[in-house]
Amino acid sequence: MASDLSKLGDKLVLRGLMFHGYHGVKQEEKKLGQKFLIDVDAWMDLRKPGHTDNMADTVSYTSIYRIVKTIVEGPSQNLLESVAQLIATTTLNNHSEISAVRVVVGKPHVAVPGPLDYLGVEIIRYRSTDMPV
Repeated sequence: MASDLSKLGDKLVLRGLMFHGYHGVKQEEKKLGQKFLIDVDAWMDLRKPGHTDNMADTVSYTSIYRIVKTIVEGPSQNLLESVAQLIATTTLNNHSEISAVRVVVGKPHVAVPGPLDYLGVEIIRYRSTDMPV
């Protein structure tokens, strides 16, 4: 199922969200913090809001944005995997209309020898298999 996400259908797309957070294993990361880049895809059926043009029939991008902001700017996590997991599960918990969520968490400022855009993680969580009933 994860190999072809296009089969999941419609999705909300949030790209290039940028927040300052204090995540990482090193003490400097926890003390000084750094910039994090976040992308989120949230799969849900968008046919009804497409027909009705009514905000009540969809999930607001702003709601997902606030979830990401709260988690990235919130309590420190050691691993990007934990940050991504918190974003994914909170999004699924708060919005029953969303069937799956993809979260990319990137660190653009990493101590590696060479140029890069960012290093990070990408996770995909499905309501049907990853959320307790």
